[in-house]
Amino acid sequence: MQGGSSGIVYGGLKYQARCITDVRADAGSTTFLAGTLSLKEENEVHLIRLLPGENELVCDGLFYHPNEIWDLKSCPFDHRLFSTVYTSGEGYGASVWKIPELYGQSNSPQLEQLFMLDDHTDKIRCVLWWPLGKHDKLISIDDRNIFLWNIDPSNKSAKVISQGSADMLPNLRGGAWDPHNHNAVATITDSSLHFWDLRSMKRSNAIEHAHIRDVDYNPKKQNIIATAEDEFGIRLWDLRMLKHPLKDLPGHSHWTWAVRHNPEYDELILSAGTDSAVNLWLAKVGTDDSGPESPSGSPTRQEEPLLHSYTDYEDSIYGIAWSSHDPSLFASLSYDGRVVLESVKPHLQRK
Repeated sequence: MQGGSSGIVYGGLKYQARCITDVRADAGSTTFLAGTLSLKEENEVHLIRLLPGENELVCDGLFYHPNEIWDLKSCPFDHRLFSTVYTSGEGYGASVWKIPELYGQSNSPQLEQLFMLDDHTDKIRCVLWWPLGKHDKLISIDDRNIFLWNIDPSNKSAKVISQGSADMLPNLRGGAWDPHNHNAVATITDSSLHFWDLRSMKRSNAIEHAHIRDVDYNPKKQNIIATAEDEFGIRLWDLRMLKHPLKDLPGHSHWTWAVRHNPEYDELILSAGTDSAVNLWLAKVGTDDSGPESPSGSPTRQEEPLLHSYTDYEDSIYGIAWSSHDPSLFASLSYDGRVVLESVKPHLQRK
């Protein structure tokens, strides 16, 4: 089903942007953080909130960030903390920041830099927080290594406690942390997806020969992940049987860049791409999560899994985020800095 956008537009970002994240720890409202990617200007982080009962997105805080933001994640247990990966003339870095108390000021005070993740010598790609609650560990991934940090935000400290090497693998480019197991993480390379055990910092399994751009764990079902792949589009996998995917879904007409499971409705998936579209999928994988729908374990296709395609964009979409406060809402961020909040409620009857 094709269609334009009927969503709420936030037009406050002045520069190009790739990164948007749900502020999960803000249990009282639908809130997002978005960060800009301007080469020549001082960049910004916007705290964006949906006004209750109104169709309006407002800026609750505008904070200056010294460098281009390539990765942005909100802390899942403290709504005032977030991480960024950024680049400057001296290379790539990563930091954890604290949003100051705003007290309704019109001019937002400066962000507080709690600590830097500065043990990397290679290009840092992303920072991962364990998604489901308070955890005193943080993961950072660079081209060649995965680092596990012990963090203490109250004392503004972070210390590497273990490190895993990618050895002869192609460059690491990103990853996701298993919400059901804080010892398991998936990392993306140029041609494969690798699973790590953080206790040993060794790789435990892999999906080979796939140009994967994004990976996301299903927060409601153990062992189920979604991947966004250049050649095959979106694929669902059972981690216990990686020989074949559970399901193939079509990709975008250009690169499929991001994929996200809904935090509450386990069959709903969002994808975004450089074709300037966001797609909403109904991805059923059977009556339970014990295995593939077909006895042979080969991929099976569901008729018309695409619920809706949001196409009212003028630029590539690299950032999508479900609202954990209201799982029927999601925000998308196109490269031209346009944030749109959409409701999927009209499409939930298919479930």
